[in-house]
Amino acid sequence: MYKKQFEIRWSDIDANRHLANSAYTNFMSHTRMAFLMEKGFTLKELAKYNLGPVVFYEHMYYFKEAFLGQPITVSLEVSGLSEDGMLFKFEHNFYNHKGENIAHCEMFGAWIDLTARKMTKLPQELIDIANEFPKAEGFKVLTKEDTRANGKVPKNLVL
Repeated sequence: MYKKQFEIRWSDIDANRHLANSAYTNFMSHTRMAFLMEKGFTLKELAKYNLGPVVFYEHMYYFKEAFLGQPITVSLEVSGLSEDGMLFKFEHNFYNHKGENIAHCEMFGAWIDLTARKMTKLPQELIDIANEFPKAEGFKVLTKEDTRANGKVPKNLVL
């Protein structure tokens, strides 16, 4: 399990004076990128292959509040990868200074080619690194069908 620590700042709280929904998203994104960079998915490496990560969804579950000035720990576990490295799934947990689990998130995403703006598989060099990521309990090999597993499809506005 990868872990990153943060302190809740003034800009992280909302009108209810607790950690804002958007701050959870920002802390998770920072944790994911720190994890990926430590594993070799640096900005230089991603630029070399013209790759960028995209998020399909983040399902959040909140258990307890967190407040200004408190330290929090955000964990990351890799719960799914496709064989070609295109798709990935991460699970995040948030813990307060007492080690209590205050929130959980399941995040699903993919890599895109930044020129074509389409999903793309990883080059073999990065697939080899991704295959060495520590795996969460219940790890799953992902397929394109998993991108629609929740039954959500676009519904356009009729003009």
